[in-house]
Amino acid sequence: MKNIIRFLIAFISITAISCTDEVMDREAVSTNAAPTLKTPSASFDLVLDKNKPNDLATTFVWDYATYNGTSTIVTYSIEFAAAGTKFANPTVVATSTSKFKNFTVNELNSAALSAGFAPFLKSSVDVRVLSTVGTTGSLSQPSNFYTIKLTPYPAWPNWGIIGSATPTGWDSDTNLDYDLATKKYSITMLLIAGGEFKFRLDDGWADNFGDNGNNLTLDAGGANIPVAVTGTYKIVIDFAEKTYTITKL
Repeated sequence: MKNIIRFLIAFISITAISCTDEVMDREAVSTNAAPTLKTPSASFDLVLDKNKPNDLATTFVWDYATYNGTSTIVTYSIEFAAAGTKFANPTVVATSTSKFKNFTVNELNSAALSAGFAPFLKSSVDVRVLSTVGTTGSLSQPSNFYTIKLTPYPAWPNWGIIGSATPTGWDSDTNLDYDLATKKYSITMLLIAGGEFKFRLDDGWADNFGDNGNNLTLDAGGANIPVAVTGTYKIVIDFAEKTYTITKL
């Protein structure tokens, strides 16, 4: 029994020494060179087309970052931030372990919206790549950045208001704002007495709503909604319930 115990003690000691030597021989990882973002460059300016969601919009390409020490997996995070904010509050829109990432139109649009850029507006977006190692995302190295321009489209149906009561008349729509929390649309705007308005989808007449009874209930293809008094109004529309409210401010 004593011999067995002596053997176990010796085995544990040898194993511990071996593990210690292995750890000491392993070189600690440290940063060496940050990745270099190649494309897209500052000349990139794209109006995203919702009718071509699966088309290739762009490919982010960068040179690999390098780290000193033991070989380890490097993860690259593509970050978007409002231009001029110095990435104070960036949004990670994609990750990769390669040195490129393709974006379809739909993917790039989703990235822009998730980073807080409004649909229909051309926004200046600072983009860069951030390299990290390990599962905890340590030893980060940011790349250079470029400021690109993106005009996203909404990820929800695009309803607008049109009519002689609106400042642009029957010639063009004014897009409604969408509230993700309430799932309702709204707008605050000047309406002109004696004019009329309707709501329509995607700047066309295939899907439009009016109000046949002038009772705050929407009717598909219904009558134009009249305005009696000129003023600034807040209109809130629930297309799911087919109702709306209109309040003079």
